[in-house]
Amino acid sequence: MNLRDLRYLVALAEHRHFGRAASASFVSQPTLSTQIRKLEEELGVALVERAPRKVLLTEVGREIAQRAREVLNEVEQIRAAARRTRDPESGTVRLGIFPTLGPYLLPHVVPTIRTRFPRLELLLTEEKTEIVLKQLREGRLDAGILALPIHDDQLHQEFLFEEDFVLAVPEGHELATHSTLKLGDLADQNLLLLEDGHCLRDQALEVCQLAGAVERSGFRATSLETLRQMVAAGVGITLLPTLAVKPPVAPSADIHLVEFRGRPPSRRIAMVWRRSSAIAPFLKRLAEVFQSLPRELLARSASQPARKRPHAAAVART
Repeated sequence: MNLRDLRYLVALAEHRHFGRAASASFVSQPTLSTQIRKLEEELGVALVERAPRKVLLTEVGREIAQRAREVLNEVEQIRAAARRTRDPESGTVRLGIFPTLGPYLLPHVVPTIRTRFPRLELLLTEEKTEIVLKQLREGRLDAGILALPIHDDQLHQEFLFEEDFVLAVPEGHELATHSTLKLGDLADQNLLLLEDGHCLRDQALEVCQLAGAVERSGFRATSLETLRQMVAAGVGITLLPTLAVKPPVAPSADIHLVEFRGRPPSRRIAMVWRRSSAIAPFLKRLAEVFQSLPRELLARSASQPARKRPHAAAVART
């Protein structure tokens, strides 16, 4: 048994097709097929159910493929540790982030990361939370930036910042006349929400439950920008994270942003990585870049079009 054959098995488990697995492994299909058969002979069990048009792994094949992923991940951690020893700020970091945060956060931190770690290759993956967690556990990502809570004892959680929500309402809506809101003002309101799988949907549902609001039926957005456009079109109201209404995001003349007074609804953001990660010390340093965001960037005061009346300045949460 060797690492090459384990990589072939993992590729076959992911692609479920000998041709595609061979292509992904940069070998010919006969070569990959032969090595899988040799692995089966060595182990004395069938790993693959071969059919004319598809490939299925047997039950033991799936278990061994999962263990192979873990072995390959540990090997990569060994190599990463060696690279970090030679030059801690060089190499590659694969970072996952969820879609309702990535486009609004990354423009503020990536330039700083490039300046502070000029030899670092940062590979970014934007996926829903569950996919980021899955890829993180499988070793396909080095770290993820996610919303808390995360229930996984195998992952270290490094708190980065807390981000408040503001209410986005169309012009002419009854709540547009409010300078600030309390959570109870949302009682009996219908809020536009994202589709299942987005952590922002879960956070908004918690706010709805606390405030006595409900989800608007018949519509679920696929992205935060869709929600923004629906509010601008007068379809309904929604919650937006603070970073999503700050420059470089352009304000909309058709959307009025209203802050919450007191303790507003918010989400807590953390960087997470495997506790066993060989590059954990460097990830801690990388997290410090996100923790050092300018105070005014996370302040609760929402940007409004110039023709709107200004909101009272809000104190940023520390």
